[in-house]
Formats: sequence, structure tokens, C-alpha cells
Amino acid sequence: MDLLINGFVSFFTLKYFFACFVGVFLGTIVGVLPGLGPATTMALMLPFTIMHGPMFGLIMLTGILCGAFYGGSTTSILVNIPGEAASVVTCIDGYQMAQKGRGGAALALVAVGSFIAMQMGIVGLQIFAPMLARVALAFGPPEYFALMVMAVIILSNLSGGSPTRGYSMFCLGLFLGIVGLDPLTSIPRFVFGYDDLMSGIEFLPVAVGVFGISEIFFLSMKPYVPPSVKKVRFKELYPNKKEIRRSIFPTLRGSVLGFFVGLLPGPSAVISTFLSYALEKRLSKHPEEFGHGAVEGVVAPESANNSTAVSSLITLLTLGLPFSPSAAVLYAGLVMQNVEPGPLLFQNSPEIFWTLIAALYIGNIMLLILNLPLVGFFARLATLRPQVLMPIICIICLLGIYSVRNNLFDVWAMIFFGIAGVFFRKWNYPIAPLVIGVILGPMTENNLRKMLMGFRGNLSMIFDRPIALVFLFVTLAIIIFKIFNYFLARYALTKKA
Repeated sequence: MDLLINGFVSFFTLKYFFACFVGVFLGTIVGVLPGLGPATTMALMLPFTIMHGPMFGLIMLTGILCGAFYGGSTTSILVNIPGEAASVVTCIDGYQMAQKGRGGAALALVAVGSFIAMQMGIVGLQIFAPMLARVALAFGPPEYFALMVMAVIILSNLSGGSPTRGYSMFCLGLFLGIVGLDPLTSIPRFVFGYDDLMSGIEFLPVAVGVFGISEIFFLSMKPYVPPSVKKVRFKELYPNKKEIRRSIFPTLRGSVLGFFVGLLPGPSAVISTFLSYALEKRLSKHPEEFGHGAVEGVVAPESANNSTAVSSLITLLTLGLPFSPSAAVLYAGLVMQNVEPGPLLFQNSPEIFWTLIAALYIGNIMLLILNLPLVGFFARLATLRPQVLMPIICIICLLGIYSVRNNLFDVWAMIFFGIAGVFFRKWNYPIAPLVIGVILGPMTENNLRKMLMGFRGNLSMIFDRPIALVFLFVTLAIIIFKIFNYFLARYALTKKA
């Protein structure tokens, strides 16, 4: 409690309060605007947060992440367009409620449910993160290397589509992460005679390129169809007693489910919404209402994804492992400020964690206040033409990337990866494994080298490390399971033919 109180004392400065407000406001706008995700916006804002210190940047970027999950429900309910990938499920029943004239009630219940879910997630974060950090202090290079190998397998499998494409993109990210001078011998690797590559390929141009610039190119190739927005007045935001009663337990179940799913690698927010929706449909006494405006099908998924947004920070802060693109951007922001996420963060810089907890509490209240009165304003943003929005985002990308190192090479690298991102999207290659691979590449290499030096080249010594063995056995089990499923599917197709 003393640490939490100190966190609130540190937070209540004009600088951090401003960072929190700007973050949640931008995040809500990002959640409303289709196409722009939290990872894209966080990558765009990262250059502007570097000059203000790690705490300022962490508060603003986390506010964007949480605000995006709040705002994504607005257009899902009123326009039937998910502003964020995790809000896809909300469209199913949310838009049907709006068509029946209950859109305002749906928005109010979602806002309150998201508030409760995020509060529960914050409490879980402040309880479990320090506990896991103490356990992680026993981790050495073998444990971290085994954990990263497991993360590579899981993240590639959960990226969607073909697992082979996920693995190939992850390997490409790992390769990009080791370009430059060898950290041990200072020998240039894969620089092909270019001096600009000596310092390596920075994470920021890659992230902004494949997320931001590729989104600009991709949207510019699509025809613009103005969406019709269902208007909602402030007096229509009151749900009736029946809707409130039916929302209580789905909100609590979605919050708990989302918190634990958020600890898993991969697109946990999307997974949690689908799982929560399926769970409520199974438990409901009126499953036939799902798909036709069931309030449980709106509040449960939204509660799940907001709780996931908070719990996904646990593995990043305690283990130093980003399990999602948004977490990867947060990791990069901390590393650029010479703050290393991991178990030592709680010993060396505990004020960062506890000030973040205070910011999450206050930011959650800000989100609730913003999302109810300004629902009409946020809904109208969904009709903003891409021809107006995209040039502004493009200028922000160029200025932001150049301002980090004042280096034109970073700008050209961003444009290159933006063009590459268009082809990746066109050919259905997932982008998320590439971005996370760029982060995990140097970490995996460093821990592998430390492990080999500690073992003096004798890999059999890993059998003396039970935690590392558990991670490796889980990885092996996942691989065997995927191979078994592949051959089972092939056999079923052959039998059917």
C-alpha cells in the first residue's frame, strides 16, 4: 500500500496527468477509426514520448492501448464497423441492439462493463505482477532461452492463417533483429557494405512502416463508402432494469476470463472476446437471442478485451517478453529510455510500476467520463474520409521517425517496410510475428550465447535446469500436437475424397 500511495503521489503532476489524458483520448479515437489499431498509433507516438522520460511515455502509450479497446465498441454498435480487431464480436449483437433503438443502452452498459473489467484487471496486475517477478528472479539464460523458443512456436501458431507463413515472418523478424555489429565480437553481420546498417535496423522504422505506412497505402487503394451512423442522444444512454440484471454476471465472467487469457502469447484480446461470447451463449437461458441483440453478447466480449489489455502487461513487465505487437512497442519505448523490463524492474525502478498502476486507475475513470458524454462525437469520427486522415498520419510518421535520430536512413527504412507491409497484407502474411521477432531476435541470441558460455558448450547440462526443461517439453508437445492435427486433417480430406 505504501508503494501504491507513492505511485499516486508521483502521478499527480501536471506532466503525467496530461500524458494520461492525451493517451486515453487518442486511444479512444483510434478505437473508433476503422483500420488504425493501438499498435499503429503507439508506434506513431513513440518518437514524441522519448524526450519526456520513460514514465511519461509508458503512461501515454498504455493509455492509448486501453483507450483503443474502449473506443472500438462505439462504431461496432452504431455503425457495424469494428474500430479494433477485438471489437469484431461486438458487432454481432451490438448493431442489432442499435437497430432496435437500444444502441444508447448498449453503449452505456459496455462503458460501465469495460470500467469494471479494467478495474479488476488493474487489481490483478498489482497483485500478480510483483509475485511473478519474484519467481522470475530465479530465471537464468537457459530459462529465458527456453521461454523464448516456446513463445516463437506459440506466437507463430496463433498469428492466424497458415502456420508456415507465421513461422517464416517470425524468422524474418529474428533475422532483421541481428543485422548490424555483433555485440560480442563487433564483426559486421549482413550489412552488405552499407555503413547505415552498422548500428542495426531500428525497431521503430519497422513498426511504423508495416503498421502505419502500409495501412495508409492499403486504405488508399480501397474505394471509400461513407458509413451510416445511428444517432444516440445522451438521454438514451439509460439501460432498463432487465438489461442491467442480465449484464452483471456476463461482465464479471468476461473480466475474469479476459484477465487469464491476456497472460497467453498471441492475439489474446481477440481470442478472449470469442471465448467469452461462446461461453455466454452456452450459459444463456435464451441462446436463440444471440445474433439478434442479446445484451450478454455485447457486454461480455467487451469486458473480456478490456481486462485482457491490462493483464497482457504482466508478462512484459515481469519477464521482459512482449507477447503482442502493442506490448512490443511498449517494450521498445522502455528500452529506448534505458529501462529494461523484467524482474529487476521491480527492484531497480519500482516507482515506474506503481506510478503506472496509479495512472491506470485514473485513466480508467477518464475513459468512463469520456466515452459516455462524447459518444456522438466519437461516432462521427468514423465517417471521416481517408483522404483527410491519411495525409495527416503520413506527416506524423515522417516527422516522428526523423526526429528520433535525425537520420534519413530511418525514413527510407520506414517507407521500405511500409511498401513491404502492403505485399505482406496482400499475400496474407501476418505482420505481428515479424514485429515481435525484431524484438525477440537480439534477446534470443544474447540468452543463447550466455547459456552456451555458462554450459561451456555442453548442451546436455540443460537437463539440470527443470524450469527450462518444462518450457522445452511444452514447446515439443505443441509441435507434436500441430503435426498430429495436420496429418489428421490430411487423412480426413483423403477419406472424404
